Amino acid sequence: MIRLKTSDPDFERKFARIVADRRESGGDVAQSVATILNEVRARGDEALAEYTQRFDGFALPEGDWRIAPERCKAAFEALDSDLPQALELAASRIRAYHEAQLPQDRDYTDDTGVRLGAKWRAVDAAGLYVPGGRASYPSSLLMNAIPAKVAGVQRLVVCTPTPKGEVNELVLAAAYLAGVDEVWPVGGAQAIAALAYGTKRISPVDVVTGPGNAWVAEAKRQLYGVVGIDMVAGPSEILVIADGKNDPDWIAADLLSQAEHDPAAQSILITDDPAFASQVEDRVDVQSAMLSTKKTAQASWAAHGLIVEVADLAEAPRLANALAAEHIELAVDDPDSLFAEIRHAGSVFLGRMTPEAVGDYVAGPNHVLPTGRRARFSSGLSVLDFMKRTSFIALDDAALAKIGPAAVRLAQMEGLPAHAKSVELRLK
Repeated sequence: MIRLKTSDPDFERKFARIVADRRESGGDVAQSVATILNEVRARGDEALAEYTQRFDGFALPEGDWRIAPERCKAAFEALDSDLPQALELAASRIRAYHEAQLPQDRDYTDDTGVRLGAKWRAVDAAGLYVPGGRASYPSSLLMNAIPAKVAGVQRLVVCTPTPKGEVNELVLAAAYLAGVDEVWPVGGAQAIAALAYGTKRISPVDVVTGPGNAWVAEAKRQLYGVVGIDMVAGPSEILVIADGKNDPDWIAADLLSQAEHDPAAQSILITDDPAFASQVEDRVDVQSAMLSTKKTAQASWAAHGLIVEVADLAEAPRLANALAAEHIELAVDDPDSLFAEIRHAGSVFLGRMTPEAVGDYVAGPNHVLPTGRRARFSSGLSVLDFMKRTSFIALDDAALAKIGPAAVRLAQMEGLPAHAKSVELRLK
C-alpha cells in the first residue's frame, strides 16, 4: 500500500504513475484470445466444447446444452425465504430507474417544411455475460437483463461458466426473475465468440454486455464491430474522499468492498486528516484478516491500495478527475459541493450513509460501470446500450426547392456529380 502527501516534492510524479497504471491484460492475453475467437468462428460448437473442458473442467453433454427454463424456475422457488424478496426488491428498483431512461422518439417539421425526426428501437437479441468462479453474481445478471428487457429486447441470452459443471443457483434464480430466454453453461472468451459469431446451437446476438475477467474483456474488445458491446471493463475501483468525522471502520469496509473483488482491484482514500488516514489503514488490516475473501482483498490492498493526504479537501476533485474512478464516495458534510467539481466518474455516492455496496444491489442505477479511466468518455450500462436510433427525413416539392440547391452546390464542390444530379433532377 502506498501513502502519499500532496505536499511532497515528488507527489505529482508518483501520482501520475498511479493514474497511468492500467492493471489490465497484456499482449499475451490478446494473442491467446484471438486464437480462441478464430477457433470458435471456424469450428463452432466443437471448439466451444473443447475450451469448456479445458478451462472449466466440464464436459458439455450431447444434445441440447441449454439450462432449461424449468431449472431456473426451480432454483428461484428453492431460495431461502428472504432471498426472493431481496432479489425482487433489487429487480423492481433497477427496473424503475431504467424505465426513466427510455428515450423519446422525435417527429417535427422545421421552418423550411422539412419533416425530421428519429425513432428508437431495441436490438433484436442481446447476449449477457455473467461471470463464474470467483465472481459469480446474480446482481450482475439483474443489472444486465433488466435494462435489456426495459429497452424491449425480444431475445435475451445468458452465458455463464460452470466450473466443474457446478451451476450457481442464485444466477439461475435471477435469470428466471429477469425473464431470460436462454441460459448456456459456457464462459470465457469462447462464450463471447459464440454470442458474436453464432454456432449451430447458439444463434448470434446483436449486443454483448456484462463484466468478466481479462480474457472476456479482451474478447469483447476484439469483437467490437461484429457485435455491439457495452464497454471493455477492467478490475474494480473505488475512490473514497472522506474527512476525519467518519468512522474509520466504515471507510475501511468501503475500501475492502472493492479490494475483495480481484487482486488487481484498486482502493483509494483521499483525506485531509492524517490521524484518520492512519486509523483507516489500521482498520483495513484488521478487517481484511477476518474476511473469507482475505487472500484477494489483502493482495489488492498491498499491490494497489493508496492513501493520499491533502491539506484541504478542495484539492480532491482535481485528483478525482485524473483518476476517473469507477466508484467515488463523498463521505463529507457537503458532498454536493465536491460533486459539482467532479467531471469524471462511473457513479458517485453522496454522503456518509451511502456506501458503494448499496449501489451494487438495490439502489437502482446500474453497477456495470467504466473502469481504467474510461469514465472520461463513457458511461455506465443503460437501456441505450440495447437500443439504436434511426433518423428519418421527408421533403415535398416546396421543401426541396428551399434547401436542394445548396445540396447540389456542395455535391459539385466535392466532385460527386451523381449526388448533385439526384437532387437537381427533382428540382427541374
